Amino acid sequence: PVAGWPSVDFDLKSLLGRFGGAMMPVGFYYKTFMWPQSFWMTYEKFIRKAAGLGRSPLERDPDRYDTLNQHCDVLIIGGGPAGLQGALTASQNNQRVILCDEQSEFGGCLLSSVEVIDQQPATEWVEAAVQQLQAMPNVTLLPRATATGFHDHHFVTIHERCNEHVADRVDEGKVRARMHRVRAQQIVLATGAHERPLVYGNNDLPGYMIATAVSTYINRYAVRPGRRLVVCTTNDSGYQAAFDWVRAGGEVPVVCDTRSVVKGAVIDQAKALGIEVRCGYGVVNVKGRRHVQGVEIAPLSEDGSSVTGPVRQISCDTVASSGGFSPVVHLSAHLGHRPVWNEAVIGFTPHPDCGLIAVGSAAGVHELSALLEQTTARVSDALEVPRSGVPNVEVRDENPPMALFLVPHVASVSRAPKQFVDYQNDVTASGIELACREGFESIEHVKRYTALGFGTDQGKLTNINGVALAARAQGKSIADTGTTMFRPNYTPVTFGAVVGRDVGSLFDPKRYTAMQPWHEDNGAVFEDVGQWKRPWYFPRTGESMQAAVNREAKAVRDSVGILDASTLGKIDVQGPDAREFMGRIYTNAWAKLNVGKCRYGLMCGEDGMLFDDGVTSCLGENHFLMTTTTGGAARVYEWLELWHQTEWPELDVYFNTVTDHWATCTVSGPNSRATLQKLTDLDLSSETFKFMDWRQATVAGVPGRIFRISFTGESSFEINVPAHYGLHVWEALIQAGEEFGITPYGTETMHVLRAEKGFIIVGQDSDGSVTPIDLGMSWAVGMKKPFSFLGKRGMQRADCVREDRKQLVGLKTRDPQEVLEEGAQAVFDPKAVIPMPMVGHVTSSYWSPNCGHSIALGLIAGGHSKMGEAVFFPQADGRVIEAEICSPIFFDPEGVRQNG
Repeated sequence: PVAGWPSVDFDLKSLLGRFGGAMMPVGFYYKTFMWPQSFWMTYEKFIRKAAGLGRSPLERDPDRYDTLNQHCDVLIIGGGPAGLQGALTASQNNQRVILCDEQSEFGGCLLSSVEVIDQQPATEWVEAAVQQLQAMPNVTLLPRATATGFHDHHFVTIHERCNEHVADRVDEGKVRARMHRVRAQQIVLATGAHERPLVYGNNDLPGYMIATAVSTYINRYAVRPGRRLVVCTTNDSGYQAAFDWVRAGGEVPVVCDTRSVVKGAVIDQAKALGIEVRCGYGVVNVKGRRHVQGVEIAPLSEDGSSVTGPVRQISCDTVASSGGFSPVVHLSAHLGHRPVWNEAVIGFTPHPDCGLIAVGSAAGVHELSALLEQTTARVSDALEVPRSGVPNVEVRDENPPMALFLVPHVASVSRAPKQFVDYQNDVTASGIELACREGFESIEHVKRYTALGFGTDQGKLTNINGVALAARAQGKSIADTGTTMFRPNYTPVTFGAVVGRDVGSLFDPKRYTAMQPWHEDNGAVFEDVGQWKRPWYFPRTGESMQAAVNREAKAVRDSVGILDASTLGKIDVQGPDAREFMGRIYTNAWAKLNVGKCRYGLMCGEDGMLFDDGVTSCLGENHFLMTTTTGGAARVYEWLELWHQTEWPELDVYFNTVTDHWATCTVSGPNSRATLQKLTDLDLSSETFKFMDWRQATVAGVPGRIFRISFTGESSFEINVPAHYGLHVWEALIQAGEEFGITPYGTETMHVLRAEKGFIIVGQDSDGSVTPIDLGMSWAVGMKKPFSFLGKRGMQRADCVREDRKQLVGLKTRDPQEVLEEGAQAVFDPKAVIPMPMVGHVTSSYWSPNCGHSIALGLIAGGHSKMGEAVFFPQADGRVIEAEICSPIFFDPEGVRQNG
């Protein structure tokens, strides 16, 4: 079992509560288990186990789920009397209406009520209203559907539990739950109210209930929960439980009403049923061990703050209490509008600016006749339609309710029997008082220190009692104390419903290059890069990943390698103002880039932080081909459109994504020129075809473009041909390079080669908080351009020019065989007192077969000025790895090879 050892009936851990309560007051675990600090992980295991927490299943979820997007004119949340009346009012005026309710049947409190509406039982009125709504084509009814979140722009999430009640739903392929994402013009909050229990001694025994629960068992399910009932109430509503109990054949020895004066219909009806009513009395304690066996009642002062007379014991097996009703305002607070305390309602009501139309009990109107009239008026006025008829309900005069939350005991709160406020987390009145004495004044802090409202009900039943007790302990009003903030979700939501239908690999499209068949035939191991499947490495039989990468990296440096680079984003930019636009988007200058030339560029956000990078080629005077990172292609395309459409619409420029139009083969290494020269008539000599040039050419009989671009630091050529010719050209290059031992290499080798040269990867060596200056790339920032570029102002902020910012440097471990873990945190003094200040982290780390030692790149505070200094990396196993801060360029620092 989750709780109760060795059994629920005989639970040894219950002794902790009976005899150890004084030693375990509220927040005890924050104080008792803080020393020695190293023992916390041990303490935690026992605390969590003792708490009886559930365990998540390890098996795959067999159920099916769905999502549905909907729009409507009016969304009505809650299917009680207010919700039904609101739906009838809206639907009769041709509004598209969605009515949802968390119960399996519509009707709310009327399902267990003895009220009469339009000369018929309330349940019959509910049935007729539901049938009328079902017949309307403009109305959608959603039972078993809970509105769990209210978001911006009238967007509501509704969790529909379609078939959670069906045992064989998996076998029949039925949907367990569906998430409705609804956008509504108007939203009516008809969520009703929760009855509050009263707080008094031992009020958590089985047999202790709220009054409406008693009536629901009897009137809706024909079950009387016991034989002998005592009721304690602060309002007229609590009497109904006693009346229903007697009609069901039970005995009610007494109803304790905390109000000193009560008169009218409830008193007359109690006398007629032979029920004794004691005004000015309250239940101060419940007797029993495993279940209710009796109560102690006593007279109270007029304000209910103290016991004024002798305590009397009454035997019973059930006790019901009613402390009033709390409007269900949670959804109204989801956008940050705190509910407002209403003295007349004795509860919090929705903030006037919350954006919802609160009706019925959710707005503090509980009397049925007034509720139906108010709902009709508010919905009609909001929709600007004539008011429809209001059902006829007998109006009853009620005695004013009493604002009482804690029924006092003869002893003080700290010495009285446990008076439970939160039943799930065992938060007591004395615990709340203690939290306030210890200095927790904000109700949010009291909540977190005591765990008030932390259970699955999120305080729906007991939060107001807790707020009232905190207010009393601090000598403040409830209005000044306020309430805790409510956030989505209103009730727990299955993860499956959030995600929707499990579509397996179809969840996200898979993209393949034209060379995919060759890669598969030659044993490539693939990795996911965005939506693309890219060759990670090409292992030979029996070869490990590291061995394969070492071989591939050596081949590129020693002879020639070939990479499928088709996945790089490609955006065609054209128009008379294309050059101007490029200058504004990129940090460097583009005004003088000649046709046939390429340039590496950086894009920054408005904050000056690196956004993306890539090489752009000038295809014509007003025509450019921009390349982006593989994963950033869509993001960059949206970025260009955003700035063009919203900020610079006067620029005459057009964008087209052409990534899938071209297949890209990169040949790299000392023999790359000799390999490619076999397939083209273009003169590839370094004198006529320089680094960062491009040329129109025919390769293996296919017209295309050749670019002198290098991401390896070697002499490299990128060949772009129409995508459907990609495989043909790839195979021709493989054949042409056979005499040089041409080696296909994957993304892992590409990463090693680029790190040897200190080339960055956006998103790995940058994280959204790094400027080009931090990366040592001020040469790519044109501060003197005539038109300000994106990020210029941001990277000139005082914080962005601090000398102690984290800056990209190389890291060379003292032990050349030690390869740092990516993400490892750096410190300058490994002997500093814990917690020691972290000064940076490793962004890229590899074994370099060409350098003969490990290499790493990292962001280190003030790193550019600390060349040659030591930095340390504490490990989880207690070791400390020392490294030297050095230049990020480990191989061919002069760039001779890529320019040759």
